[in-house]
Amino acid sequence: MMKDLFNLPKDLPVPHDDGATDHLEGMSLPSLVLHTTEDREVNIRNLAKQPTIIFFYPRTGVPNESVPEGWDMIPGARGCTPQSCGFRDLHQEFKTLGYAVFGASTQTTEFQQEFVERNHIPFEILSDEDLALTEALELPTFEFNGETLIKRMVLILENEKIEKVFYPVFPPDKNAEVVLDWIQSQLK
Repeated sequence: MMKDLFNLPKDLPVPHDDGATDHLEGMSLPSLVLHTTEDREVNIRNLAKQPTIIFFYPRTGVPNESVPEGWDMIPGARGCTPQSCGFRDLHQEFKTLGYAVFGASTQTTEFQQEFVERNHIPFEILSDEDLALTEALELPTFEFNGETLIKRMVLILENEKIEKVFYPVFPPDKNAEVVLDWIQSQLK
């Protein structure tokens, strides 16, 4: 069956908090370099010197590609395009509040560049293709069709540390709004 990348099925299984990110809040960021969709190398610790949002997602799809069998039954797997587009649509509001926004997945930079262009994403997406950041932070992952994929989450970074973690994320299409509401509540 062909998938609609922008709308989520009503019957998706809801992910539950398995405690896999409990160790992250307050953690210092490693000095680790990742490649971005703008062909830059960025050091994660340097990103975290200013208020930064990194939202992680398993993988984005491609238009006219069938949903891989079993994908929709993995709690939290479906919704990468709606999550990314939510951050796209609120990007200016995050910038106005002083936050940089980055997406991140284990997909290659080349794959992500096509996604950024097709969906008019105004921020960079980080590739953790070799799982360096995933392993350094012990981020939660799952296996699908022989690939290690990052579970969906959001990290709020500041002062070279992880200030806040949103995990699990559901529904993914509302994630950017939840993050924006939290940031606004911290500024009051």
